[in-house]
Amino acid sequence: MPDKSLKRILMIEDEPDIRTVAELALEAIGGFELTACESGQHALEQIDQCEPQLIVLDVMMPGMDGPATLKAIRLLPDYAATPAVFMTAKVQSDEVQSYLAQGAAGVIPKPFDPLTLADQIKDIWNEACAIG
Repeated sequence: MPDKSLKRILMIEDEPDIRTVAELALEAIGGFELTACESGQHALEQIDQCEPQLIVLDVMMPGMDGPATLKAIRLLPDYAATPAVFMTAKVQSDEVQSYLAQGAAGVIPKPFDPLTLADQIKDIWNEACAIG
């Protein structure tokens, strides 16, 4: 049976302050190997180096937004089924349903709690593994 524990995460977030807090939360508290990118284009350039098991994306970013970035990632055969999580302030129920319909495994509202972020990510990962 393959190891289903989550180790490597690719995070795409354009705001440096949010990226820094999330990095601390996921690396120091969660113990994950995190690759943080400031744009969808940067993530596409980095994805093969970090080989993420899970992708965390901001929704609203300049250039390629989160949904466009996820669509581009899904075109890469190695990452077509990699679970993805949107992290966004846009969490009205119709917006959340839209993200899930686009293939997100979950949605984490912003602002997030740095102390519980790693646990939220683990819960979404465990659900995605149980389904997949």
